[in-house]
Amino acid sequence: MFVLDKRGIPLQPTTPARARRLLKVGRAVVARHTPFVIRLKDRMIADSQVDGVELGVDPGSKHTGIAVFTVQAGERRGRYAVQLDHRGAQIRKKLEQRAAYRRGRRTRNLRYRAPRFLNRTRPKGWLAPSLRHRVDTTVSWVDRLTRWAPVTAVHVERVAFDTHAITAGRPMEGAEYQHGTLHGVEVREYLLAKFGRACLYCGITGVPLNIDHVHPRSKGGSDRVSNLVLACIPCNQAKGNRPVEEFAPKRAVEILRRAKTPLRDAAAVNATRWVLWRALDASWPTHSASGGRTKWNRIRCGLSKTHTLDALAVGKLGTVTELVAVVLVAGCAGRGAYTRTRTDRHGFPRLRMPRAKRLFGYATGDLVRAVVPGGKKAGTYTGRVAVRRTGSFNITTARGVVQGIHHRHLRLLQRADGYAYTTRGESDASR
Repeated sequence: MFVLDKRGIPLQPTTPARARRLLKVGRAVVARHTPFVIRLKDRMIADSQVDGVELGVDPGSKHTGIAVFTVQAGERRGRYAVQLDHRGAQIRKKLEQRAAYRRGRRTRNLRYRAPRFLNRTRPKGWLAPSLRHRVDTTVSWVDRLTRWAPVTAVHVERVAFDTHAITAGRPMEGAEYQHGTLHGVEVREYLLAKFGRACLYCGITGVPLNIDHVHPRSKGGSDRVSNLVLACIPCNQAKGNRPVEEFAPKRAVEILRRAKTPLRDAAAVNATRWVLWRALDASWPTHSASGGRTKWNRIRCGLSKTHTLDALAVGKLGTVTELVAVVLVAGCAGRGAYTRTRTDRHGFPRLRMPRAKRLFGYATGDLVRAVVPGGKKAGTYTGRVAVRRTGSFNITTARGVVQGIHHRHLRLLQRADGYAYTTRGESDASR
């Protein structure tokens, strides 16, 4: 749990049991419900020992993992974990819909402005809104956590694979670095991402895969990545040291083309990670690492494959001695829409939205707790509320949507901040 001093300055995080005792005896008050933050009423930072914590960030396409941990003698102890669910796919879909609406209006015989093309320039470092959203939300959450915890450093994956570790054409920083412990891990991670974890010759998936040389080494082939592909064990044994033109003459052209095709999708992800690293490095002491090193750390420590555990294993790591039991899942829900109507499938308005965003003291997205004393819906419900002008609201809980809860049964826990919160258990929490 996060702890603040009397003036709101972050102190060292504490355990849930200690937080409950502080609240019970009246020494602390709740400063925020989710994530749970308490504020001490009788303690200043000058009277406390603050060792500080560090953050690990594992950027992903749909999810980003953030881990808060302490470091002592090379040992990392997890204190808090957040899984940030992005909505880049929704943003892209909405932008495509808007472009389709505008394109349709231009093609109709209507009095409308002429189409404009190539009349606006994009600034240097421009990213598509779906990608910029991922960077901005991650930086925003790191900034939030630094307001609730004494963060001293941030560790982030800057690239998916370290090009230095897989380059064999010329020396970078010595042969020990090029062919060190991470050499095979980086190459395999690159090839798995490039070929979709499938055999290039037969296309089978879900089986052990070997690294094969398209042009055999016995006939002059090199160990460069452009000459490496993935092959299942039967295909690898059947090919042997034969050239691909002899092993698969009908598919040789396609195989050679795929082997030399760069990993464009991974390049786009890497470009976003560089933008994220620059944004973090501009505000906090930031240490970068590669995805291959994270995977190596995770396997060495015996951790499962999750975004939050990857965030805990980012960068230089001795060992992991403690994990969190519950992970906070923050889904990007937005802050509402500007549209005042809802349309049918033909694009014509079918209803009008209310002008007032807050009704009866509540707004859509607020975190509330409803205690219904009797009737068909008697019980206690906690979740995000959707307001209605009738005063009968809907509450989205962890078990589903509960409709028709009157506003007089509600109590506000936290104002809407653009995220929908749920929790999940960590897979390795029993360690």
